[in-house]
Amino acid sequence: MTDTLLQALVTYGAALMFITAFLSCLAIPIPMSLVMLTGGALAATGDLSFTLVWALTLLGALLGDQAGYFLGRRGKGRLEAYANATYKRYQLWRKAQNHLDKWGVTGVFFSRWLVSPLGPYVNFAAGAASMRWVFFTASGVMGEIIWVTFYVGLGFVFADNLPLATAYAQESLRTLGAFMVMIAVTVVILNIAKRRRAVLS
Repeated sequence: MTDTLLQALVTYGAALMFITAFLSCLAIPIPMSLVMLTGGALAATGDLSFTLVWALTLLGALLGDQAGYFLGRRGKGRLEAYANATYKRYQLWRKAQNHLDKWGVTGVFFSRWLVSPLGPYVNFAAGAASMRWVFFTASGVMGEIIWVTFYVGLGFVFADNLPLATAYAQESLRTLGAFMVMIAVTVVILNIAKRRRAVLS
């Protein structure tokens, strides 16, 4: 399936990037990271337009997020039945719920790129939990921009060595995620210290 999909990118180009990004955000098993790397590589060789690949992939991901959110909001019961149908889905569903319980709207942001396998289920869980749409959307947009820009850009830069790009991507995203978590924790600690000083003064 993967080889066929990657070959189809040459024929259908950015339009296929849009479709696959949309479907991947609805928990359809598509190797989207590899698809984006390949799209970037094809842009580097001149077979596709980088701008079009980036824009349509981002648009597909954003619309897929919205579809998943509203599916979760309007069909919570059926969604839970779907998630409980297999052990793997159940595990992802529970992890997504725990992820949102722990991180809240920030968890939506991280699930776009740092823990992307959870992303579709976070969409469903956010809708089922009636998370404020504006917060979900804002956090999702920021996360998807990082996800799409990083992978398409990496494919463009490492067009001649996609296996190296894949290894580099995984390590780089873990490092970036740890850095952002460190910043978030620092901000929280500073805010707590500021409030304590205000109480004591």
